[in-house]
Amino acid sequence: MTPDQTVAPLAAPERLSGRLLSLDAFRGAIMLFLMSAGLGFREVARLFPDSGAWQFLAGHTDHAKWLGGGAWDMIQPAFMFMVGVAMPFSYGKRREAGEDLGRQFRHVLWRTFVLLLIGLMIVTRPGAERTTFLFTNVLSQIALGYPFLYLLSLTRERNQWLAAGVIAIVYWMLFATYPLPTANFDYAQVGVRPGMLDAVTLPGFFAHWNMGTNVGADFDRWFLNLFPREKPFDFNPGGYVTLNFVPSLITMTLGLMSGARLRGVGSPRGKLLWMLLTALTCTVIGCLAGVTVCPVVKRIWTPSWAFSSGGIVVFLLAGFYYLVEMRGWKKWASPLVVVGVNSIAAYLMEIFLREWVMEKLRSHLGFAIKGDYAIIYFKTLTLLVLWAICWWMYKRKIFLKI
Repeated sequence: MTPDQTVAPLAAPERLSGRLLSLDAFRGAIMLFLMSAGLGFREVARLFPDSGAWQFLAGHTDHAKWLGGGAWDMIQPAFMFMVGVAMPFSYGKRREAGEDLGRQFRHVLWRTFVLLLIGLMIVTRPGAERTTFLFTNVLSQIALGYPFLYLLSLTRERNQWLAAGVIAIVYWMLFATYPLPTANFDYAQVGVRPGMLDAVTLPGFFAHWNMGTNVGADFDRWFLNLFPREKPFDFNPGGYVTLNFVPSLITMTLGLMSGARLRGVGSPRGKLLWMLLTALTCTVIGCLAGVTVCPVVKRIWTPSWAFSSGGIVVFLLAGFYYLVEMRGWKKWASPLVVVGVNSIAAYLMEIFLREWVMEKLRSHLGFAIKGDYAIIYFKTLTLLVLWAICWWMYKRKIFLKI
């Protein structure tokens, strides 16, 4: 084994067959950001409400109440986008191995089923008497759009751009033409607390995208109640809707086109330029749409959010591609890659293991770590433990795949 192939965490990572190293580094960075649980910045910010610095950090480690979004809101678009980027690599390799389209599509459906199953396991709380049927978490959203994304991958880039535009227009019309509630509507019945009202309800035409009264929310009140439930579904407390998977196809399609470009012929400089121009175009389209035709709302994945956030994640991938593939900073990427190649395992650790690890750390170190900033130390230590597990799996070539 050569020095460049060592799996030691401070050496250049091994390039696994058929993978794009910069994509693994990007995926690892986003996954680590999620696993950090915001490093406790939100909790500390509550202790210092007059500190602009802490409020800024808190704003970027928590979800926006409705409009806009900070760094934390970019986690899901990044994951949706990276699913698209990976598809030309994974299925291109299968085609080169002689696998026909029928067998590939059966694998797509199997992956869809498994992702949906894991998503349902995540949202069903311990002790529940039956499965909680909700489809708004990131794995469920990826699963619902995955078969359509695969079909799009069989078409030309021109048709993929066309599909993204059609999805945006049709989804916009679905919301824009849906009847508004009456002027005296009681938003409490759709989960809007009095203190939230001004943040999640918009004036004028933009009211079509208000929390709890939009077409997506009403669709869920019909669709989710088709499943057996402990009690009838009335609203999602965060305003998220199942139909988000439709416009998130725009985000995944941007990834699909980026992945095809990166895997295809052409100079690295040309590929980088394409990503930068695409990112700039999408960001401008999203921002302009956000002040003219529909608000930028991540929780219901408005078309303006799909394009603006999509542009940002293309910019991020372009940055990783430049640093890792073009500048050759592979050693720098190593701590990220060990997480990125095991993103499903890392995600499950974040869901099922992170709180347990932090509680154990509190039990053993709580006597020594106290004060206003203790939560930062504990969440940082927890992140290091989870990263160490990913490194251990990487060193032994243990990869959880679907």
